[in-house]
Amino acid sequence: MPKITNSSAAAQKRETQSIDKVGAEISKENQPENAVVAQLQRQVANAFVLYLNYKHYHWQSYGPLFRDLHLLFDDFATTVLNTADDFAERVRMIGQNPISSPQEMLTTASVRVAEKKQTMRQMIEEADANLLLVIKEMRGGARAADEEDDPGTVDLFSRHVQIHEKHEWWLRDILEQRDGLVV
Repeated sequence: MPKITNSSAAAQKRETQSIDKVGAEISKENQPENAVVAQLQRQVANAFVLYLNYKHYHWQSYGPLFRDLHLLFDDFATTVLNTADDFAERVRMIGQNPISSPQEMLTTASVRVAEKKQTMRQMIEEADANLLLVIKEMRGGARAADEEDDPGTVDLFSRHVQIHEKHEWWLRDILEQRDGLVV
């Protein structure tokens, strides 16, 4: 069994203090009002509102493209719901608690809740407008995280913005076809 000397005990103490100092610095920089935390919280909320919107569009799909749009919105819903956990866990990793109540989601989200009684074109336009907003915010979140020297959050935003960019591209393409099928 190794013998602990005064010099090895001092080294262990310095190492523990160094680890504690780094941990304290990370948590201190990420208070609830910090821009990075706020951006992450907003995307937790947006993911849940987008999920519910996509399920609404999925259930309300109709017309000649019924099957394709019904499946597309269901796929979007599943994909976006999976992102919520990543954002919430990142909030925890940097020392805060993610929002979790429906009231917090609605007040924190920038995405609008889906309107009722819309045409298919209106639903797709609404979904596209929400995606453009989320894309803009995620890019801003990546910039804010980069300014705070938070490469983990930059990576998270970079990976997830691509999901929304792809979804927006698909919706934009549907809207631009002008073939009369989406009215």
